[in-house]
Parts: sequence; structure tokens; C-alpha cells
Amino acid sequence: MEITHPIYAETTVSMTDLRRNPARILQDAGNMPVAVLNHNKPAAYLLSARAYEALLDRLEDAELVEIVKQRQDGKRIKVKLEDL
Repeated sequence: MEITHPIYAETTVSMTDLRRNPARILQDAGNMPVAVLNHNKPAAYLLSARAYEALLDRLEDAELVEIVKQRQDGKRIKVKLEDL
């Protein structure tokens, strides 16, 4: 039985507090994630739109890196920059 639960945010908030004033919690958090706790266990993470968009950008970059690695040893085609 696991007694502790990892929390991947510096700030936490209870479900009750989130219901009371979500705008204040978002404002106080800025661009940092907030762990939403239910019975002292992380139930969700709250991110600002800016932080979420940055996260999506990083995921897309990671996917592109994987594509590059997969194609690294493939057939190469020489092109001139002015042809692009």
C-alpha cells in the first residue's frame, strides 16, 4: 500500500478551494502548475493556457526529434537552397 503520492507541482490546492475561487488560484499560480488534491492525493493538475501551450510545443519538438532520429540513416537527397 502506497502511503505517499508524488506531487509534481510546488503549489497545491484542495478541490474545495478550487471551487471557491478558481480565478485567484490561476492568478497566484502564474505560469506554474498547481496540483489539485482530493483527499490529499493529486487528482489533477491545473495549468495556465500559456504553460499548456508551451508544454504542447515541447511535446511537438520531442516528436520531431524522434522523426529525425528514425530518418537519420535513410536515403539522402541533395537539394539546392534556391530550389526550396
